[in-house]
Amino acid sequence: MSNQDSTQKQVVIVQSQKSLGLTIILTILFGPLGMLYSTITGGIVMIIASLLVAIITFGLGLIITWPICIIWAAIATNDYNKKLAGR
Repeated sequence: MSNQDSTQKQVVIVQSQKSLGLTIILTILFGPLGMLYSTITGGIVMIIASLLVAIITFGLGLIITWPICIIWAAIATNDYNKKLAGR
């Protein structure tokens, strides 16, 4: 048995945390499109929902969907960062 067979390589994967401040700014400015920074699935869901609500209510429903996007993005970023930290 050679020494090469018994040694194992340790692989470390490093990911950076997402910025909560950047998440909130992007979502305030761009709504569902800004959510794509924090959660791809949530962004796609809210793009579709916001389009439907905007068409049905002639844009007035965005007063409701925009804050939902901001809150959802902040929660998704917080969950992502907690998962990275192992909590």
